[in-house]
Amino acid sequence: QVQLVESGGGSVQAGGSLKLACAVAGSTRIYRSYRMGWFRQAPGKEREGVASIDAFGGSTYYADSVKGRFTMSQDNTKKTLYLQMNSLKPEDTAMYYCAAEWGNGGSWYDEESYNYWGQGTQVTVSS
Repeated sequence: QVQLVESGGGSVQAGGSLKLACAVAGSTRIYRSYRMGWFRQAPGKEREGVASIDAFGGSTYYADSVKGRFTMSQDNTKKTLYLQMNSLKPEDTAMYYCAAEWGNGGSWYDEESYNYWGQGTQVTVSS
């Protein structure tokens, strides 16, 4: 049973920074074989893709709304995905979810592409 555990959320003022982490546990497959992604869902809105990295350190993708401000990275030895969020804006306020995909294919920004999800971590940005 694959488990994704997010951490690092919190409250910050506009212009501030936060770094989210997502630890992967319980998988019999090597960590690098998963496509990993970050999604977010604001109240009253649909969940949207924020960033993703293809399996085996392939291409990375970012939503237009976060390009230049958010950076995704991963530590393969720790089986952990990170999302460094800088220059945060009130519109970045949302529950942030980590997701992993293996064997599904599909678009990086489509939540239906992902097999496994974390429980989410709240990010609140005040103006």
